[in-house]
Amino acid sequence: MSTSQDLPGIIQAKLSSGEAAITVHEASLMQGWVRASRILALVEHENECALFIFISSRMPPEVFTDLAIERVIPVDADFKCEIDAGEQSVDVYVNISSRKLKLLFEMIPGLKTNNFVSEIMRSMEALSKRRGPPPEFQWLHKYSGSSNRNSADCVASSLDTSDDDAFKASKTEAEKMLDILDSPDIVVPRQSIAQGATPIAARESVIRHQMSMKEDDYTFTQTLRMFIGTWNVNGLPPSSSLTPWLASDLEPPDIYAIGFQELDLSKEAFLFNDTPREEEWRKAVMAGLHPGGKYRQVALVRLVGMMLILLVEEKHVKHVRNAAFETVGTGIMGKMGNKGGVAIRVEIHNTSICFVNSHLAAHVEEYERRNQDYHDICSRLSFSKFAPVKCIKDHDQIYWLGDLNYRITEVEINTVRDLINQNYFPALIQYDQLHRQRSQNNVFEGYHEGAITFKPTYKYDPGTDDWDSSEKNRAPAWCDRVLWRGDGIEQKEYRSHPILKTSDHKPVSALFDSQVRVIDVVKYRKVHEEVMKKLDKLENEFLPQVTVDNTEIIFDIVRYLEPQSQELIIANTGQVPVQFEFIKKLDDSKCCKEWLNIDPPVSFIMPGEKCDVKLEVFVDKKSAFKLNSGVDKLYDILVLHLEGGKDIFITVTGNYERSCFGSSLEALVHVSVPVREIPIGKLVELETTKEAPGGMEPYPIPKEIWFLVDHLYRHGLKKQNLFLLPGLHSELLAIRNWLDNGSSEPLPGSLHSIAEALLLLLDSTSEPIVPFNLQSVCLGASSNYLQCKQIVVQLPEYRKNVFLYLCFFLQELLSHANENGLDAKTLATVFGGIFLRDSPRPSARANSTVDRKKANFVYHFLVNDLSDYVVSKALHLGPSS
Repeated sequence: MSTSQDLPGIIQAKLSSGEAAITVHEASLMQGWVRASRILALVEHENECALFIFISSRMPPEVFTDLAIERVIPVDADFKCEIDAGEQSVDVYVNISSRKLKLLFEMIPGLKTNNFVSEIMRSMEALSKRRGPPPEFQWLHKYSGSSNRNSADCVASSLDTSDDDAFKASKTEAEKMLDILDSPDIVVPRQSIAQGATPIAARESVIRHQMSMKEDDYTFTQTLRMFIGTWNVNGLPPSSSLTPWLASDLEPPDIYAIGFQELDLSKEAFLFNDTPREEEWRKAVMAGLHPGGKYRQVALVRLVGMMLILLVEEKHVKHVRNAAFETVGTGIMGKMGNKGGVAIRVEIHNTSICFVNSHLAAHVEEYERRNQDYHDICSRLSFSKFAPVKCIKDHDQIYWLGDLNYRITEVEINTVRDLINQNYFPALIQYDQLHRQRSQNNVFEGYHEGAITFKPTYKYDPGTDDWDSSEKNRAPAWCDRVLWRGDGIEQKEYRSHPILKTSDHKPVSALFDSQVRVIDVVKYRKVHEEVMKKLDKLENEFLPQVTVDNTEIIFDIVRYLEPQSQELIIANTGQVPVQFEFIKKLDDSKCCKEWLNIDPPVSFIMPGEKCDVKLEVFVDKKSAFKLNSGVDKLYDILVLHLEGGKDIFITVTGNYERSCFGSSLEALVHVSVPVREIPIGKLVELETTKEAPGGMEPYPIPKEIWFLVDHLYRHGLKKQNLFLLPGLHSELLAIRNWLDNGSSEPLPGSLHSIAEALLLLLDSTSEPIVPFNLQSVCLGASSNYLQCKQIVVQLPEYRKNVFLYLCFFLQELLSHANENGLDAKTLATVFGGIFLRDSPRPSARANSTVDRKKANFVYHFLVNDLSDYVVSKALHLGPSS
């Protein structure tokens, strides 16, 4: 019989030449409510590592033919190994995860377990320090029978035919274990029963989860034909029938998802989200649908010029439920909706589907800004009507369409056009920015796009098929795209429709056969009965029990607008499924403070499985002032509640590095040095007393505002679209550091980033420049300049100085309107929302009428002579030398 000393040699004999077993260990794989013996080996080949999971026809194995490879998991960027010590140090749980795969192993505490885990951690650390392209794991293909590692969540079950008989024998043992797991008569070891007397209470959650795990047993798939269309219409109304675009196939689709961009380019639409174009294009769509089908509009969503319409054939409407829509603007300060995304999500039968229409940042060189827009949409767009909220990624199928604005670069424009004329698209696509960014995993990771066999869809002379002949002479580009993600999706067509010539873009469509899961009611009832019987048995015997890897979460130094996150691992160590929820404490309205986010706040864990909870600290304008002034601190106690079980308390702490962002105007005018040179106690005292220490004469306006405005005055008066286009997040952080720390170096960042930093600084104060208690007065006086003027004169001195100083600067900006393209109405709208910021009270809701009044109030001070105001100090403010 073999011993543990023989095991590494047996494993090594199972491997191929050039592969070395670095460390080997026995463990128990937690499957449902039973433990199954496994042998784990960390294997290295040419500086690439993978975790091999073996099953054996007998334990311990005596010869290598006793072993079969059950699964191979590459140690790549998605690989995670986390430790979870059991209660009273009886056992150790090791969580291995990779993409969708999550495995929990139970190990005996001791030196062998420590060494095994240490070697895995060392391999992960080596990967993190690796430079150059990521590992390809070509040597693992022979274990999966696949040449495309990215096509699966991990390298799956072994197809090692050299030991076929042994594999079949051991697989039979695995099948027996699975039979036991699925049996309603599960025998659970008594020594593992959780202590206590309260039965499990999360009955409905348990049932839902169990039913979802057995979904294949009571569902079948139905194919729906999906038409996805996108068109940037350049602000123009419909001028011809859309039938050549929407009804170009013989058979009618079951579902239409039709997206538009630049529906309306007017200032009115940009500033207030009002446009008659919505109804014009909606009617054009309805008139252009396939005549072979009858369709009903399920949802329509629009943000400025982005509109998405979802239409479903009438025979399917009764199977559509839980429709919802959301929008995200990625313009300056994440508000302006000239760029961003709109989305609609539905459930059709038993499949959740999300459609996203986006318009990303323009201009050839701005691919990084496009990447940022994509990630902003992914992180910020959520469907809040659900609890917990659903994000884009939380759907079975995702269809992403729109004007993504990625261009063709590094090729001369004449060469591009020559290649297009020869229909030589494969060579040209190599220079497509989206193709390159996706290949580098910078955007749309996990998404697919069909082969492009049509001409670039941008830029044409409107009304023609001629390439751009304007002075800018833009190179052709595939700006308009359709991508998808999820299982059961087969693309049938991907094409453009050049016959429609209204715009400088050509419309694009993609046709899919999409598999949706349909419930067989008879089978569903049978499976449901089995689940209920099993649950009844468990409820009468066992308690929910979990372990948490850390009950004291300590964050490093936290800075304004710089998120930090840590993972909390909750493992179900009991014998029954567990429903957990972070609950609010007595007298609190939420389960955590506003600077903290918990994802997920509610979840469900099967026995032997775990849940990774992401705790993210993010200080923005809502919380910065409270932290700066000492009203709040980075300290919270979370209550993790187990349904039918005990509560677990988790503390979250951190140190906030105070910033000029989130400071009051009254405090900043009394600060003559960078904020971070001031002791915390003195800054808190300044925010409380609003008085200068040691009799120092305050500045007329905060020096930080002066630094930003002065830079824009010197370098940005002729900059196109200043205060309309967003900056880069990395540059905003650099500007924050420059202001907070002080520097002899020039102010970092682009002009757009500096302009956004100014808006963010003004927007982060505890109260806006015009205090909340004067807002209703200002709105009432917004049509009368003399009344508005009287209100400004009566503002507190420093607020009045800042207001007038900025208005003088904006007037100077408008004097260069021929070069920068700005106008008073646009700037008044942007700064109206800053000077007259909405109250943070939940009942305060913005609407277009209020926004117009805010803009009118500020507009007076941009078009009238301000020379009679006494603000000479403010205008000539400079930092002391």
